[in-house]
Amino acid sequence: MAKQDIFGLRTIALFEAAKGALVIVAGLGLVAFLHRDAQALAESIIMRLHINPASRYPTIFLALLSHPSDARLWAIGGSAAVYALMRFAEAWGLWHRLAWGNWLGVFSGGIYLPLELYEALVHPSWMHASLAVANLLVVLYLVKGLARHEVMS
Repeated sequence: MAKQDIFGLRTIALFEAAKGALVIVAGLGLVAFLHRDAQALAESIIMRLHINPASRYPTIFLALLSHPSDARLWAIGGSAAVYALMRFAEAWGLWHRLAWGNWLGVFSGGIYLPLELYEALVHPSWMHASLAVANLLVVLYLVKGLARHEVMS
């Protein structure tokens, strides 16, 4: 395998591991605030970001923080843990140049492509377009690696 290919896979692996770590850190930060005045903190953050507290997402956020025993909070936490574990597994597989790491990357990146493309078209912004393009490039890079691996086999 060429050094360029190894560099590309390891770059993607580090990025995927960083996404998993970010979800874990964000989740731990949320848990740390559950035993403090979480409602007041959440309201402060929402006001500081100039978000309408009556809109859908802040309302969900405030409701979950005000009821930490709510099963929905645990479902979100469980989903976040599964997401992080999948990112770490993908990163490990890519780092070690394992074909299943590429497959997992293609699958996990491909799931988000329709949503990211939709967002980029319906709500055009540099951020939506950048996310869609970056994810598309990563998926294409991993598919190319799989195709090259199949040819070598």
